[in-house]
Amino acid sequence: MTSIDLNADLGEGFGRWRLTDDEQLLSVVTSANVACGFHAGDAATMRRVCELAAGCGVRIGAQVSYRDLAGFGRRAMDVPPAELAAEVAYQIGALEVFARAAGTRVSYVKPHGALYHRVVHDEEQAGAVVEGVRLAGATLPVLGLPGSRLLEHAGRAGLPAVTEAFADRAYTAAGTLVPRGHEGAVVTDPEAVVERSVGLARFGTVTSHCGTAVDVRARSLCLHGDTPGAVELARLVRRRLQASGVRVEAFA
Repeated sequence: MTSIDLNADLGEGFGRWRLTDDEQLLSVVTSANVACGFHAGDAATMRRVCELAAGCGVRIGAQVSYRDLAGFGRRAMDVPPAELAAEVAYQIGALEVFARAAGTRVSYVKPHGALYHRVVHDEEQAGAVVEGVRLAGATLPVLGLPGSRLLEHAGRAGLPAVTEAFADRAYTAAGTLVPRGHEGAVVTDPEAVVERSVGLARFGTVTSHCGTAVDVRARSLCLHGDTPGAVELARLVRRRLQASGVRVEAFA
């Protein structure tokens, strides 16, 4: 039977402000990408989400990013490799404290926002992220875009490289994501998102923004938690996947 992991970005709040419905999304997904304080999240939020995830049996992933709270980690930044490696390790370590306190541990690492897109092509930044994972003292799986420099570096470093797809993001013909600033970059029609989810899970393909079929072989499917109706959409995706004969389970 075909299987796929469902992941979502969680803990994306700060202080009294919350962006994602963590409790409800944790009842749907199998992996939680937890913000580690650089683009969102704080100590109390990380602790709360780790406790909730542990209680639901959901795997905890460190969602590392550039230090950019004001821009939600979506602004391009030039960070020296040694500094970026240290900051990635710092974020993983911070989340690991709360994961262990909740009786579990960090199971994988996923970059966020501008960093995620940068390490698709940038050898230096991709290498720095992988070095940060190793600096944290772990052989953690790294989640990223198929064919990215990030996953190449992870594989060479002996880290499990896990491919990821996005049902609610438009793809270019080259298999990369259409930048958020472009029209149609985010797929908002629920039925289209569901159909794309099933196509990605069962056949490893998605239709690009220009109408061509693109091969996207992924072990994990990302469901964004910061869009309106995210919880109901995530539930619908999971139900349709299971009805299509796809087993939903964590990769880590």
